[in-house]
Amino acid sequence: MFETLKSLAAQVNDRRIEDLFSDADRAEQFSTRFDGMLFDYSKTQIDADIRAALLDLAKEVPERRDAMFAGSAINETEGRAVLHTALRNLSGTPIEVDGKDVMPEVLHTLSRMEELAQELRGSDITDVVNIGIGGSDLGPAMAVRALAPYHDGPKCHFVSNVDGADLTDTLKVCDPKHTLFIVASKTFTTIETMTNARSARDWLVAHGVAQAGRFVALSSNLAGAAEFGIPEDRVFGFEDWVGGRYSVWGPIGLSLMIAIGPENFRAFLSGAAEMDAHFQQAPLAQNMPVMLALVGLWHHQVQGHPTRAVLPYDNRMARLPAYFQQLEMESNGKSVTMEGADVVETVGPVVWGEPGTNGQHAFYQLIHQGRDIVPCEFMLAAQGHEPDLSHHHALLVANCLAQSEALMRGRTLEEARAKLADKFDGDELERQASHRVFPGNRPSTTLIYPKLTPEMLGRIIALYEHRVFVEGVILGINSFDQWGVELGKELTTALGPMVNGEVDAAGKDGSTRQLLGFVHGAQA
Repeated sequence: MFETLKSLAAQVNDRRIEDLFSDADRAEQFSTRFDGMLFDYSKTQIDADIRAALLDLAKEVPERRDAMFAGSAINETEGRAVLHTALRNLSGTPIEVDGKDVMPEVLHTLSRMEELAQELRGSDITDVVNIGIGGSDLGPAMAVRALAPYHDGPKCHFVSNVDGADLTDTLKVCDPKHTLFIVASKTFTTIETMTNARSARDWLVAHGVAQAGRFVALSSNLAGAAEFGIPEDRVFGFEDWVGGRYSVWGPIGLSLMIAIGPENFRAFLSGAAEMDAHFQQAPLAQNMPVMLALVGLWHHQVQGHPTRAVLPYDNRMARLPAYFQQLEMESNGKSVTMEGADVVETVGPVVWGEPGTNGQHAFYQLIHQGRDIVPCEFMLAAQGHEPDLSHHHALLVANCLAQSEALMRGRTLEEARAKLADKFDGDELERQASHRVFPGNRPSTTLIYPKLTPEMLGRIIALYEHRVFVEGVILGINSFDQWGVELGKELTTALGPMVNGEVDAAGKDGSTRQLLGFVHGAQA
């Protein structure tokens, strides 16, 4: 599949990206625009021939894309539709799954969420604690922080780790008389979430606060929620065609709606729906999710770069790299195709990152001068939310643009010598200059947009969701299951009684027995 592209890569790998800009139109020709958003991939080795070969990989994407939006069961290993897009279909245009229109229930649930969000605004609830893990935590936690300028409701907190420190530290700043808990678990059996939820209930009891009205469940397990003590009118369910890491658009996003209000939450959904329409309608070469995916495939599958850095120049987007890390690595971290055959190519890169400018004083050293090339994905709003600190934002923009330029240009030994000639000479000049050499020719992309609003955040998340989908289609894998998390869960269940000393660990390997012995000794 990638043979032609690997042959093209071998021909251009020593070419300087900077030299490609001898074409005055390169920046415009190797960018994609959508309604105020600009995705610039001109600082890569991709040229017209390479782009044509990449687009040839995407020929099956439209058919698979249309099947997803139509409600077909494209999650074939689980026999499910993939319809997180329905959660942002505010028009209510019918979408059928097994012959039934799902939109009336989607819109009814959205209306119920809005009623609760408004109710809380007129209540004595000051703090809301979302208890979840994985997709039931990362999405709303990321979005609540990202949209801090739009907060006008109770303060939202997030607890995900079963480590008791997470819950303890969160509850230290909450008043039990004015705190509401959201328990986010589709099955209402997730061990980390339910352990934290029970401890939260114990916290209320210890402070003499009745549980009634203090818990909301985001779950499809009505019986489990009722057993916990949460009435049906405080349960918000969602169907099995919504995967956890794609669920922020529905009930899992309740904490976000509470934080920013129903109107802004609808704007968030509308932004995602706009990207959905673009993904469905734009030609492949001008299709932002398609081109974002193809650039990623070029860097990882073709050029062999093992990691990808996501670098938002926005402090409020601090959780975005972790969110995209889960989206990409849980979706496409597979080793077999849809048919069960071994995947020939490597699948997903390691995705990581940190907001600029903090990362510049941490790991950018390796990005600039390390031996491994790390393709970088910069993200930047042209405007900030703090007009009184506009000079801060100007410096932020300058830093972002400077980093992508520096990665491309680098610094030669001759240039380093010239900078140091007034300080050193002879062998010492050579030694010192060698430390100031930047190889450059390192690829990056930049996604730039006017301002981070609820609508824009919705667009950005949907853009990356569809990027992952396109990659999965081209690689022939199922992006919507996650069997890789199951074995660890099974072993945890078996190990629990061994940790508590209730069951002998004789059947375990020597390392596990030794580690359990250490724990038991430390607890004695």
